[in-house]
Amino acid sequence: MPGKLSAWPARVDVLQSLSGLLLVLFVWAHMFFESSILLGEDAMYRVTKMFEGEPLFGKPYPLLVSAVGIAVLTLVVVHAVLALRKFPGSSRQYGQLRQHMGALRHPDTTLWYVQCVTGFLLFFLVSVHLYTVITQPGNIGPYASADRIWSERFWIVYALLLVTVHLHAAIGVYRLAMKWYPPTGANPRAHRRRRKRAMWCILAFFLTLGCASLLTYMYLGYQHADRAGERYQPGTTVLATEED
Repeated sequence: MPGKLSAWPARVDVLQSLSGLLLVLFVWAHMFFESSILLGEDAMYRVTKMFEGEPLFGKPYPLLVSAVGIAVLTLVVVHAVLALRKFPGSSRQYGQLRQHMGALRHPDTTLWYVQCVTGFLLFFLVSVHLYTVITQPGNIGPYASADRIWSERFWIVYALLLVTVHLHAAIGVYRLAMKWYPPTGANPRAHRRRRKRAMWCILAFFLTLGCASLLTYMYLGYQHADRAGERYQPGTTVLATEED
C-alpha cells in the first residue's frame, strides 16, 4: 500500500536494545567472576577452570574461552552496527548536535552523548581485550592475568576499559528503562530522578568492585614480577613461595 510505514526501523531498534541488554548482563557477570581474585588466588583459579570446562569434561579446554570470546565479539559488532545509525554521520550533523545540546541543556541528551563517545572508545578497547582472550585462552589465571596486567602493562588498557564500559553500561540500562518502561503516575519526574539515582549507584558499585579487583591483580603481578610466566598451582601463593 502506498504510504505504508516500514516496520524495520522498529525491529532494528528492538534488536539494538536486546543486544545492548545482553552485553550489559555479560559485563556485570564478567565483573563478578573477575573479582573472584578478591577471595584469593585459589578462588580465581577455580573460576578459570570452570570456564575451561574442567568440572564437566574432567580436563580443561581453553578453546571454550575462545569460543565465548568470539561470541561476545560478534555481539559487540552487531550492537555497534545497529547503534551507528543514530550517530552523527558528518561534521555538519555533529555541529548541529553540539548546538542542540548547548541550547537545550537536557541531562538525558548529555547522557546519550556520553554513551556515544564511550561506545566509540569501547569498540577499540573491547577489541584489544577480546583479541587477547581469543588468541591466548590458556593465559588466564591468577598469575597469568596478574603478569599480563602488571609486567605487560595491560593495566593501562584495563583501567580505561573499566571506566568506559561501566559508564556505558549504566547509562545504557537507564536509557533502556526510560525507553521501554517510561515513568507514569502523578509525578514522572520523581520516577526519573529515582532511576537516575539507581544508575549512579550501580555505576559506583561496579567501579568500586572493578578498581579493587584491578589493584589486587596489579599487586599480585608486582609480587610475581620476578617469576613472570610461571603458572599458578592450587594451594600456593606468591608469599608462600617466597617463604619457601
